[in-house]
Amino acid sequence: MENNTEILELIINEEDDDSGISFISLVDQPATEKLWLKFNKQKPLNFEFKIQDEEKRIVSGYFMVADLPIPRLNDMNEKFFVVFKKDTINKIVNKFFKQGYSNKINLMHDQEMDGVYVIESLIIDNERGSVAPKEFEKVPDGSWWGSMRVENNEVWELVKTGQVKGFSVEGMFGQDKSRNIQEKIINKIRDVISNYKKI
Repeated sequence: MENNTEILELIINEEDDDSGISFISLVDQPATEKLWLKFNKQKPLNFEFKIQDEEKRIVSGYFMVADLPIPRLNDMNEKFFVVFKKDTINKIVNKFFKQGYSNKINLMHDQEMDGVYVIESLIIDNERGSVAPKEFEKVPDGSWWGSMRVENNEVWELVKTGQVKGFSVEGMFGQDKSRNIQEKIINKIRDVISNYKKI
């Protein structure tokens, strides 16, 4: 019988200034989010960004995907998963903009970059007609899509040459629910979300 794997639901505290996203990072392997998270090296599903406008230097993609179990490794190198629900993503996005963080962008969760900032933000809500442009993958409601303008020449070169391929968020999160589920079931959830079609 297959062992169960821990899956944690992550949340934020709206009253705590440190809780939530502190940066959006441009990374080489995007995970579209330990309680202090930097999603930069572990293999994600393929929610990469696209160059929307070469002349205007705009890149677009998903910052966060609702309900997507994201693999992590703990201090003992054991795998577990984290997930953000749509209500939590909504709180994260509201707080991100309330704090004026639209230009809090870094490269590979390391070097803060000037000349890169969020110019579009959309929480997917099919009922309200809030959907990403048609060339982007369909994802569950509550996911966060957006665009950045890249005026920084060094970063733009990394985008054009494919050395950075997507977005990743970092911040301070709390833990709400923890469950132990068979990893094959978690992987099935990941497959459903990566091939998501809204009926």
